[in-house]
Amino acid sequence: MMLGAEEVIALDRLDDALRRAPALGAELFRKIIDSGGTRLRALRQSGKTVRFDRLIEASAWTEAAIALIELEMPAWKLRRLVYENGEWLCSLSRQPHLPIEIDDPVEASHAVLALAVLRALVEARRRNGAAPEAIAAVEEFRPTSDRTICCDNFA
Repeated sequence: MMLGAEEVIALDRLDDALRRAPALGAELFRKIIDSGGTRLRALRQSGKTVRFDRLIEASAWTEAAIALIELEMPAWKLRRLVYENGEWLCSLSRQPHLPIEIDDPVEASHAVLALAVLRALVEARRRNGAAPEAIAAVEEFRPTSDRTICCDNFA
């Protein structure tokens, strides 16, 4: 699914709000949740977000951010978290078992670990929307005659 101009602007604003935030709070985390797709809403209706909801209630922001990635974008996996020069670097990948040299991860950084994870989530959303969805087309074969022939060898 290609992102429209409005979605791109919304992701830019969200990333900017995360980048500027000195800490993560319930209101900012709620913005992240609300900006997501319908997947989380469907999982919540089926009762599969109990752990996630408890993490939010406990203000366990880093764990909740990682759980949000697992729930909302299961194709993306946490590849690495690195703390260097006073900032956390979070990398998400669709293929975390590939060597880093040939992988194409999304990366984001912030002084607060949970915000670095959420910025990487926003970047993964952007990447998902930038690439057109591959349409799997299966060629349909129709029989050329009304007779069916079995070609199995039962010998």
